[in-house]
Amino acid sequence: MTLQQLLGIELPLIQAPMAGAQGSALAVAVSNAGALGSLPCAMLSADAMRKELETITARTSKPYNVNFFCHTPPKPEPEREAAWRDVLAPYYNEFQIDPAHIPVGPGRNPFNAEAADVLAAFKSAVVSFHFGLPSTELLARVRGWGSKIISSATTVDEARWLEAQGVDAIIAQGLEAGGHRGLFLSSDLTMQMGTFALLPQIVRAVKVPVIAAGGIADARGVQAALALGAAGVQIGTAYLLCPEATTSAVHRTALQDEGARHTALTNLFTGRPARGIVNRVMRELGAINAFAPSFPLATSAIAPLRAQAEAMGSGDFSPLWSGQNVSGCKAVSAAQLTRELATLD
Repeated sequence: MTLQQLLGIELPLIQAPMAGAQGSALAVAVSNAGALGSLPCAMLSADAMRKELETITARTSKPYNVNFFCHTPPKPEPEREAAWRDVLAPYYNEFQIDPAHIPVGPGRNPFNAEAADVLAAFKSAVVSFHFGLPSTELLARVRGWGSKIISSATTVDEARWLEAQGVDAIIAQGLEAGGHRGLFLSSDLTMQMGTFALLPQIVRAVKVPVIAAGGIADARGVQAALALGAAGVQIGTAYLLCPEATTSAVHRTALQDEGARHTALTNLFTGRPARGIVNRVMRELGAINAFAPSFPLATSAIAPLRAQAEAMGSGDFSPLWSGQNVSGCKAVSAAQLTRELATLD
């Protein structure tokens, strides 16, 4: 069975869910163009998710993907939070921010019963997960709706684990990919590998369809992934300049600057390694900083710095998520970009 037959789509393409840079509009445009549009839900409340899903189902009859994180929320770490705010203190002084008024909060929630209750009314064709899979009980609920389940693997071991849990397809997330690493069996970054090294190894190791992700930005890249055994390709960064994306002005500017060629994995913004364009705070504190609280607790302390800098037109403290290949980023409609990506010789 092809990926298109499995997911009910026309093109072997999935638009990567990009929390904070898109909503329903991008998902609808991609799905209507024949690929699989995706709605990221990790940063949405139950009410916001319901509204987005209502919008999607009103604007397309095509299959779409709903994406969730499934991390284990960490316990509060007051001492580590205090140490992290001490690291950020010079920046608080620079922007005249009183850290005593900055709330401590998670910023992102894992897939839970409340989210499942909302999703049950829509029964999306595809439900995807990042950082492994949720509990067997929640997974059984999703399967009960008839939704296809996919998740990200960053190593062969993770792919084998996902297959053993019965997923319908696996996303092979290469090191080039923008945003959060989907790693979940090991946090050792030296085990992470590039897309075209990882992809054929996972294809050989599992029997379910494998979707390539990371550093693929044009039709030639799509063809290369398919030639290496991928059943389909997931693309995110290339869509960030589309008008349907909600990418911020400073993020759009950064993606079009020569500096976008320099990305790194960083834990400064959320506490978990994620790839973004190198900016001031990453250069000055180091892209990976041991003082950053566990994911997603690092988010709250840096949020007011981001807000003030962005108000002045600066992305110095923003998570400028991006893959290593921005060459495919175009300010064209998502439908046009999808068609271009699917143009096979």
